Amino acid sequence: MELLGIDIGGTGTKGALVNAETGEMLTERFRVPTPKSKKPKDMAKAIKEIVDHFDYKGPVGCGFPTIVKNGVCMSPGNLHKSWVGVNIDELLTETTGHEFTVLNDADAAGYASMNYGVGKGKNGLVIMLTVGTGLGSGAFFNGQLLPNFELGQIPYKKYKKIELYASNFAKERDDLSMEKWAKRFNKFLHYVELLVNPDLLIVGGGISKKWDQFGHLLETEADIVQAELMNHAGIIGAAIACLREQHHGHLTK
Repeated sequence: MELLGIDIGGTGTKGALVNAETGEMLTERFRVPTPKSKKPKDMAKAIKEIVDHFDYKGPVGCGFPTIVKNGVCMSPGNLHKSWVGVNIDELLTETTGHEFTVLNDADAAGYASMNYGVGKGKNGLVIMLTVGTGLGSGAFFNGQLLPNFELGQIPYKKYKKIELYASNFAKERDDLSMEKWAKRFNKFLHYVELLVNPDLLIVGGGISKKWDQFGHLLETEADIVQAELMNHAGIIGAAIACLREQHHGHLTK
C-alpha cells in the first residue's frame, strides 16, 4: 500500500510516497520552500503543491513542527501565531481535497524509528530527538506513542527555550564548531535525563548525518544512538501514522 508522507520543516516542506508495509520510500523527496510568512493559508498551499506533484489520491500523513492535539495546533512554536487554535486536519483537507492525519513532526520521526529503525522492538521509555531549526522530541513507552513531549521548550538561562541555545539553528547562528555545539547539546541531554530518565535516546534530524563528528562527544546515562533513517524519518513516520489512524482511530485520544 502506497501512502503519501509530508514533513514540514522550518525552511523546507518535503514529501514522498512510502510503502506502508516496509517503510521504504518509493519516490525521491519532493521539496518546496516553507513559506516565509509561516501563516496557515500559505503553508496549506505549499502542502497542496506537494500532493499535486505526486498526483496522489489517498489519505495523507503530515508531520507538523509544533504541538498538535486531536488535529488542532496548540502552540505556534516557530510558526506564525495565527496557527493557534486552527484545526490543521480540516484546513489541509479543505485545501487539498484529501483526508489528512497530522501529528507533531518529532512524533512522526519517532514512529519511523520505532517501526522500521533502531527503536523497533525496544521497550521502556524511548525518546526520539530531532535536531534542526528547533529541538523536537517524540516519546514512546513500550512502543506506544506519548504525544507532544516538548522537551525543546525547557527554559534555559537567558533563552526563552533551550532549542534556541542547542539546536542546529543555534549552531549556525552562533557559528559554533561541532565541539562547542556538542557541549550545548549535552546540556540539553542532561535536562532530558533529569526530567524523564529514558532507557534509550535516538538522535535524528539533518545533523544526524554528521554523527561521526559529534556522537562520541555526547555524555548520557542512557544508551544514545543515531537515527539511521536520518531526515527521511519524518516523511516515513507521517505516512505510517496515517495508516495507523485509518485502522485505530485518532492518535492522540
